[in-house]
Amino acid sequence: MMLERLFHLAELFDMYGMLLTEKQRRCLELHLFDDFSLAEVGEAVGVSRQAAYDIIHRSEQALEGYEEKLGLLRRLAKEHEELAAIGEAIRKLRTEENDVAVEAVLQRISRLLGAQREVQHDF
Repeated sequence: MMLERLFHLAELFDMYGMLLTEKQRRCLELHLFDDFSLAEVGEAVGVSRQAAYDIIHRSEQALEGYEEKLGLLRRLAKEHEELAAIGEAIRKLRTEENDVAVEAVLQRISRLLGAQREVQHDF
């Protein structure tokens, strides 16, 4: 599996994984994060290799469908980019007279950016 695809699926799983069934979550966790083969996934959850493939494939489609309908990852990425751009614009406005105030605003933006990353992992 290509690294970009793996990263994308991991993000989808973090955001929407709780919407999957327990068996779907378990199969995806084993396959994506523990690097189990389809046969190993099947053995671990008590299904055939083909059934493991089907569960994983349907789970990936479900995650993609949730993102297509809800767009939470897209929204989060867009908000993150916008906050970063605002922070950069504020840095450019920094002068000796307003250095302390600008730094306080930048720290608040930085906390928001960090909170966004944490929110994504709380689901």
